[in-house]
Amino acid sequence: MLELQNVSLKFEEKSILNDLSLTISQGEIVGIVGKSGVGKTSLLKVMSAHLTVNSGKIIFNGKLLIGPNEKLIPGYEDLQVVNQDFALDPYHSVEENVREKVLHLPKKEQLILIDEVLSLVELNDLRLQKAHLLSGGEQQRLALARALACEPTFIFLDEPFVHLDQALRFRIMNYLIRLNEIRNTTIVLVSHDGAELMGLVNRMLHLENGAIIRDDHPYNLFYQPSTTEEGELLGTINEIQNNGKQILFRPNEYSLDSGEDKIEVVFKRSLNTGLIVLNYFESADGTNIVLSDKNEMNTINYFYIQKKNEYKS
Repeated sequence: MLELQNVSLKFEEKSILNDLSLTISQGEIVGIVGKSGVGKTSLLKVMSAHLTVNSGKIIFNGKLLIGPNEKLIPGYEDLQVVNQDFALDPYHSVEENVREKVLHLPKKEQLILIDEVLSLVELNDLRLQKAHLLSGGEQQRLALARALACEPTFIFLDEPFVHLDQALRFRIMNYLIRLNEIRNTTIVLVSHDGAELMGLVNRMLHLENGAIIRDDHPYNLFYQPSTTEEGELLGTINEIQNNGKQILFRPNEYSLDSGEDKIEVVFKRSLNTGLIVLNYFESADGTNIVLSDKNEMNTINYFYIQKKNEYKS
């Protein structure tokens, strides 16, 4: 278990984290979302003991963690972090970069684990390439392979999918889920795009102004956003005024048959994304609305808002 107790962090005179307390239990998969510059990366570095806080405590399994101001080599083996700077050995090969993390294992097991993680991130063909010659996306995948090779108790990932194509992103997501199921590895991910974390995490934190303003199941953040801004962190959200009340709803929260709030609209255009068609409408008061369906909805002139129920564990 990882605990942050009344943690505050400042850079010069700027406050980054404000008296923040948080507990993450073993085996959770936690997503941290928020706008750029709210302190997501700093929070990740604090949790992994790569930043020294101004006040407060970080406790891992009952042990007080110390930051780089007091520790010659920052961090702990059980807490592996993949930052956006990747922290690779640039003049070592891909294989050597991973081997550095598994030297405690017998040689045969080293080779097996190196093959496994390089296959996962699709770098087997580049295993002899020097790290500084890799593209940005390849360096990110190598940094992830290094972290996974350590078989840590906690793994912290900062924007882990930003340079990956969709197929590889889904493959790594599935691997992380299996890792969590088989080894009970705790995974904490930071993203400015909460939608990409929806199918992966079982808990989501919304960070704003150095504080966690919401801690909930991702389903509830998606379908029950507190504000338009919170809703936009997880994808397209519609906002409309109807009968004097504000309603926030996702493109799939509607019915064509019945419901409480009937909205009359004019079809404008559609966008076929492959899996679904996004249909763009305008309401009577000029509000733009997006509805999703498997087909174009050019004959539709009204719909009913149909909100999803709250998720309760």
